[in-house]
Amino acid sequence: MTERIPLPQLSTGEGFDARAFSPIYATTVTVRGGRAGHARVSGRASSADGVLDLDLRMPAELGGDGSGTNPEQLFAAGFAACFHGTLSVVARQARLDPAAITVEATVGFGRVPGGDCGYVLCVDLVVKWPDVDPEVAGPLLEKADSLCPYARMVSHGTPATVTLVP
Repeated sequence: MTERIPLPQLSTGEGFDARAFSPIYATTVTVRGGRAGHARVSGRASSADGVLDLDLRMPAELGGDGSGTNPEQLFAAGFAACFHGTLSVVARQARLDPAAITVEATVGFGRVPGGDCGYVLCVDLVVKWPDVDPEVAGPLLEKADSLCPYARMVSHGTPATVTLVP
């Protein structure tokens, strides 16, 4: 692929040069409909290519019926998949078989401490890598953590824009 993927003008936050950013893949997901509650929405999420098409529902813990996927599940799936892929590449570079690696992501949703009515997410990744010495795996986990785009997003932030269009 030689063409740049067109993206909206990105933030030029600290350390990020939007002009130099050249994505190799981009996707668009649109969320429509549903009712809002607890700063949450139910409705439908669908990707521009039609591969993703699912109902969004509030979890029962937040007063919903829990009958559909929620944003925390989607984020956990994305984070776990991305970290798993990154760690698999790092393992192969170290001449280790990544087939047995599993990554479990738990995403917590709660109020910002201090009562300002905002919300925050926290993430806990658990990596299971049977039969690999923890002294060998530890540095590889650190390397994967420094390379994984989701881990970088969580630790360094991600340039983002919010644009209102008619």
